[in-house]
Amino acid sequence: MKVIGTAGHIDHGKSALVKALTGINPDRLREEQEREMTIDLGFAWMEFPDGEPIGIIDVPGHIDFIDNMLAGVGGIDAALFVVAADEGVMPQTREHLAILDLLEVHAGVVAITKADLVSDSDWLDLVKDEVRQILKDTTLEGSPILPVSAITGDGLDELRRSLQRILAHTSQRLDLGRPRLSVDRAFTIAGFGTVVTGTLIDGSFKVGEEVSILPGGRKARIRGLQTHKSKLEQAFPGRRVAINLSGIEASQIERGDTVVLPNTYRSSLRLDVSFRLLPDADRPVRHNQTVKLYHGAAQRSARIRLLGKDELEPGQWAWLQLELNAPIVAVRGDHFILRRPSPGATLGGGLIADPAANRRYKRFDERVLGRLERLLDGTPGERVGTALQSTGPIWKGEAEAAFGITETELEAGLNELRRENALIEVDAESPAVKSETLLIDRITYTDLQQQAENILTEYHKRFPLRFGMPAQELRSRLGNTRKLGVILEFMVSRGALVRKNGRFLLPGFTPSLADEDSRKAARLLDVFESDPYSTPSKKQVMDQVGEEVLGYLLNSGQLLEIGQGVLLTPQGFGRMESGIREHLERNGTITVAELRDLFHTSRKYALAVLEHLDAEGITVREGDERRLQA
Repeated sequence: MKVIGTAGHIDHGKSALVKALTGINPDRLREEQEREMTIDLGFAWMEFPDGEPIGIIDVPGHIDFIDNMLAGVGGIDAALFVVAADEGVMPQTREHLAILDLLEVHAGVVAITKADLVSDSDWLDLVKDEVRQILKDTTLEGSPILPVSAITGDGLDELRRSLQRILAHTSQRLDLGRPRLSVDRAFTIAGFGTVVTGTLIDGSFKVGEEVSILPGGRKARIRGLQTHKSKLEQAFPGRRVAINLSGIEASQIERGDTVVLPNTYRSSLRLDVSFRLLPDADRPVRHNQTVKLYHGAAQRSARIRLLGKDELEPGQWAWLQLELNAPIVAVRGDHFILRRPSPGATLGGGLIADPAANRRYKRFDERVLGRLERLLDGTPGERVGTALQSTGPIWKGEAEAAFGITETELEAGLNELRRENALIEVDAESPAVKSETLLIDRITYTDLQQQAENILTEYHKRFPLRFGMPAQELRSRLGNTRKLGVILEFMVSRGALVRKNGRFLLPGFTPSLADEDSRKAARLLDVFESDPYSTPSKKQVMDQVGEEVLGYLLNSGQLLEIGQGVLLTPQGFGRMESGIREHLERNGTITVAELRDLFHTSRKYALAVLEHLDAEGITVREGDERRLQA
């Protein structure tokens, strides 16, 4: 199924033509029917002689309702461009054509409506010539131009045949497995609940599936699907679809919200785009200018950051960064339109290069401009690699949504990066799935490894007696994330770093005592050996040899810190543990006082040793006594 959108000036007969073609009045609102003027989007459908169903979106032509017009033409396959025979080309004729051209709608038929009101064939020829002239150098140049009358029916059969021929040459919408529907209507039907409508692209929806409504991430379930009042179990890309949703109220959904499968898309507040200013724009576009953005059925206020230029003259193009007042769901390669809020005018449009720009750029940075060119026009590897540099390390399962690309595009890009040895892939456990692959571009990985090595080199120089930097401190210095922890472990597996006892150090680094510190340590250890169960306290040791030497002795295993400031040699603690085990095997229990007397030590030391054995699971406390853990 394909979708046609009308376009043209107010009162040129768009809705009357749609009704004549389909038998359906697209003006659904009472106000529209009373005023005989389309205010909001209208919808109708028909079948070609071969049975192919066609959806039609009827858009308003009045300048006051241009916002509604733009909400309707974002998902069409062809345009039914309407010009009234009795008036010819008018202001909204030109503006609607400019919009179709910016959206790159290449298929279309021009209907010269109200032909029954013109008896002079020369006048009709003048109108046709005028239309041909305005179509020149646009995507609709060369489109068939057919006089028709919705009143008499003249020309309608030829119009149907022409539309059928045009649509036969348009490509089918691809099913990329990532459906999205930009909501153009949300309402409630008694007995059914919430219903949303829009044109489905990029994938299929099935009855019973859970969906997310972005932005916001509200969850719902598909209760039913319809196309042109026909029930469906599955809706395919390119169709006008009505979705009956359970678990959400219509009041919670706005025009421009997007229905997606969970975890397939992300909302964006900043877009990098390629933009062309219309040649007949009445003034340049400037940095920091406020505009209206139209994308799908969404409308947002946006502020322009003009990149690479001070201002953009009519007819020129440039890279822009758009900062939005509210998020949208966008994909690389999507079309958009910008309008000036006041006085209202269509400025131009273009393509989205990066739907999730994560930072502001320097406006005249050639590297940024080159990156945007690669994102939009580069090879698959260039696009994926550039996107990967922007996002930083990312789980493979999240890459499609983050990069705004398909699974096929992602795999093509990754394969290209693999061939160029420009990709690091780390198998690990992600928060979402048990086993996942972390993707890192090699430049980012190399930079991160160099940072880690520089930090550790400086640390080893500053603290030559320490056995490396605590792991948490290194992660904090590098920007602590769970992904960073995975990357550091990968560096360890490749021999770039060493991890030991919760600390990171450089390969080959070994702490060593200077001569004076070595003599201090030797004298201290002699004191410990001379009276192994009544040793100096931690404070006394620090006063004698200093904090760094003490840390060296602890990390090298020459001393043990039992707790409560109690220090013992491994040999002294080992003899105490053996004595406690022998006592427990003979007597079943031991008290602090008994241990104190057994080793002629103090109550503080005896208590610290027993509590340490409790913590190690060797003994268990029962009242004032300990016994061996069962």
